[in-house]
Amino acid sequence: MSENASNNKNVRNDEIDLMDLFRRMGRTLIRWGHALGRALLISLVFMVKRWLPLGLSIALGIGVSYLLKNTSASSYTSDMVLRNNLALMDKLKPKDNSGTTSEIISKINKLHTFCLENNALALSEALSLKPESIKNISDISAYWVIDLSKDGIPDFVDYKGSHSAADTTNIRMQDRLDIQVKINSPQDLNLVRNGILKFIENDSLYQQRNQVRLRQNRDLLARYNYDILQLDSLQKVKYFEETRNIKPNNGGQMVFCRTENPVSLWRYIFSVYQKTTPGI
Repeated sequence: MSENASNNKNVRNDEIDLMDLFRRMGRTLIRWGHALGRALLISLVFMVKRWLPLGLSIALGIGVSYLLKNTSASSYTSDMVLRNNLALMDKLKPKDNSGTTSEIISKINKLHTFCLENNALALSEALSLKPESIKNISDISAYWVIDLSKDGIPDFVDYKGSHSAADTTNIRMQDRLDIQVKINSPQDLNLVRNGILKFIENDSLYQQRNQVRLRQNRDLLARYNYDILQLDSLQKVKYFEETRNIKPNNGGQMVFCRTENPVSLWRYIFSVYQKTTPGI
């Protein structure tokens, strides 16, 4: 009997606690509502009393924004990532500094100097563009592309120039660079892009090394095609010549022949060709 009474008492206590919780939550919400209503009322009274300075401030802000919008020139930023095909050639057999990514970045940053100095004539001659197009260019700069953890995947562009060349973990990618153009007229972006490419390709040493690279690639491609056509027939001749000269010494003797792996022969030919052809 006493045990049932204790259970009923606990249930009543739980119900009273729950009701008290909801009552407290209700009082809290009411206080928040009163505070919010009071704040809105104070704000409304303040705006009614100070309507003249507030109206003048809003009108002045709208006028200044409209004036700046119509008088300030629009500015657009565009990035172009270039792949340096001479990077592999420099890695295998360095010759000079022409055509390297470092040299191209230094060359492009000359255009950045022209923009800072407002030297429209030098910039027009460098990009082979008309002065009408040059006046819309705000800046041209080149930046390194950074590879984190040396996985061969570009991660970010070093716009701030804060990356250290001595860092051996996060390295500057030698086969690509980023060129950023700031311009007021996006219609001239194609002309500026073509002018930048022409400015880079006008380097005579760069053209010479690029022609050497193309010639070596053509020679290597021709060698590949020749090897592919000849390997199968060479292996067949070698196989039938060897098997025809092999005869069993005793009657009933079995002779096992091993076929050469064409891949091994191709790798040997390529290694010889690689040693005799510089830059491949």
